[in-house]
Amino acid sequence: MTQSVTLEARAKLNLFLRVLAEEKSGFHSIETLFCRIALADQVTVERRDGGGVTLSVAGPDLGPPEENLAVRAANAVLQATGNRFGVHVSLAKRVPVRAGLGGGSADAAAVLDAVNQLAGNAIPRHELYHFAARLGADVPFCLSGASLALGWGHGERLIRLAPLPSMPVLLLVPPAPVSTAEAYRWVDQSRASAGPRGALALDLEAVSRWSDVARMAGNDFESVVFGRVPELRAAFEALARTNPVLCRMSGSGSALFGVFPSSRQREDAGLMLGKKHGVMIETETI
Repeated sequence: MTQSVTLEARAKLNLFLRVLAEEKSGFHSIETLFCRIALADQVTVERRDGGGVTLSVAGPDLGPPEENLAVRAANAVLQATGNRFGVHVSLAKRVPVRAGLGGGSADAAAVLDAVNQLAGNAIPRHELYHFAARLGADVPFCLSGASLALGWGHGERLIRLAPLPSMPVLLLVPPAPVSTAEAYRWVDQSRASAGPRGALALDLEAVSRWSDVARMAGNDFESVVFGRVPELRAAFEALARTNPVLCRMSGSGSALFGVFPSSRQREDAGLMLGKKHGVMIETETI
């Protein structure tokens, strides 16, 4: 029987992100184009005698283990399969935390998959997606393995798309974390008189080319977050001046990203930016 599973938990970008109406549950519907990138955490899950979930993290402090999405994911699968064993989860963190890149969601998706493998794939794949949807809006996409997908609702409704051509990406992460809950509240406040936003009618052909994606790209969090966090606005404007094909904030921030036509142009952008606006990470879409 398999005793250990190691998986790469890849981060995501939101090439566009629309925040729709707040529902009675207090959650908002979203409409987004998810894109996977090469940057990844490494997740190892080991089967242990007894029961329960333990966690070790190589990287930044992630807070109480019981609140960690990866721990919650492991517990969900263990409970569903009868708690026949325990697991130890090891996270080697490379994806910046609380940055809108889906690192925690990717970890949770990898743990769902890994613990299920240790349980002999007792839970059918389609049922794992129900677990993923309960954990967070980004987790179903991270579990899907898709390179590109349209997401609706709370992220649980996905249309898997053919990958866009791989492109170099420069991530810029200013030292200005943004609370997702606060960002949603700021969006609601900004729309108090205008009313909720409606869904967008999308032509799927228009998300097959970077040039078209760049024209439709946008993020409803940007205006409200940039208005309250000036250093993020300054970093975004500096990144935009390096002439990427596409420049946006991912999720509710604080990570910004530029998509470039070549690695050389990405390197030139990094030299132009220097260290003034935060940590830079080179990666690529996949």
